[in-house]
Parts: sequence; C-alpha cells; structure tokens
Amino acid sequence: MQYNHEYSVLGGMKRSTVGRCITVLASFLSGAAVVLLTDAFQLASNYGLSANVPPTVLSLVGAGVLYTALYWAFDQFCWKWIRRVTKLPDLSGEWHCEGRTLGDGHVGDWDGKITIVQSFDKIKVSLSTKQSTSSSRSAALFYEEGIGYRLSYNYKNEPRIGEEDLAFHWGCCELLFDVGLTRADGEYFNGHGRKTFGTMHLERV
Repeated sequence: MQYNHEYSVLGGMKRSTVGRCITVLASFLSGAAVVLLTDAFQLASNYGLSANVPPTVLSLVGAGVLYTALYWAFDQFCWKWIRRVTKLPDLSGEWHCEGRTLGDGHVGDWDGKITIVQSFDKIKVSLSTKQSTSSSRSAALFYEEGIGYRLSYNYKNEPRIGEEDLAFHWGCCELLFDVGLTRADGEYFNGHGRKTFGTMHLERV
C-alpha cells in the first residue's frame, strides 16, 4: 500500500503560521464554549432543574480537542478555500500525461495518467502507464509569482509483469504548473536501474 508523504512548501505561507492561527482560534472558541455551557447549565438550575456541567463535556470543548478538530478540517478541506493567502495550489485530481523518453538509446513517446492526492500536510503523486507504475517518495512545492507553481518530487518506478525491457528504478521529476492549474510541463531523470530522461506535458482531466 502506498501512503501519502509530507512535502515542503517554499514561497508560500509557513505551516507554523497556520498552526499559530488555529491555536488562537481554538483557544477563543474553547473559552466561548465553556462560558456558553456554564451559562446554559446555570439557567437550567435557575428553573429548578438539577444540572451540573459534566467534566467530560468541558473536556470535549477544551482547546486541545478543538485544535485537533480544526487542524484536521483545515488540512483536509479548508486550505483549498484560501489558496490565494497560503500560496499553496490544489493539484489534487487526475492529469493526462504525454511523455517523451530520451537518452541511453531509448527514444519514444508514451502516455499515462497521473493521480495526485493532496492535503495541506501531505501529498502523493502516482503515474500509471501501460508499461509501469510509479509513486512519489518525497516532494516540494515552489511558488513563483507571475509564473506558476513548480512541483519537484522523487519517485520509485516498478515495471508491470512481462516488461522485460524495463527495470525497477528511481528517478526525479520537476513540473511547472500554470497559474490556472490546468496544465503543466516538465522534465524527468531516471537512475539506479534505468539511465534515461525525458519531457512531460500534463493536462487536467
């Protein structure tokens, strides 16, 4: 099973800044929730209802619990709504890839499907072709103002059964996505089992 991995971000909002903002928000919401719950139970007591704030209820609105919930929501969904602030592009989805292999006596065109699974903290880039599959092991995103977003990642490639001309290998790829995040162009380089390089063009499906 291939797991998503963390990735570094350069040129955008620092993750530490996001963490501090969520900490402040969680603290504020926790305090407000405790006050509202206390007032609600006090009001019930005034009407003759036996009511005390259970410790477990207060623990559920503690800053730590709220921080965890808020960060999870931000990591999975909310970061996509403020991309202009974070400078972090949403590359998740499927992309049609047209590639051209060069070097080491291997020249030829190929096509495949790239699937990107991305959250605020983690990412996975997978490529599937008729001959092989590959998946990223580390990655970095760069924001270049007025140009676009550059994704650089290392990957492991595994040939499909029956592909005797291919061998397991490692490689690296760098893609430049346009500002509209509809297409990308880049290059890749292989090693440790296959000495080739080439170009790639992506179109969002």
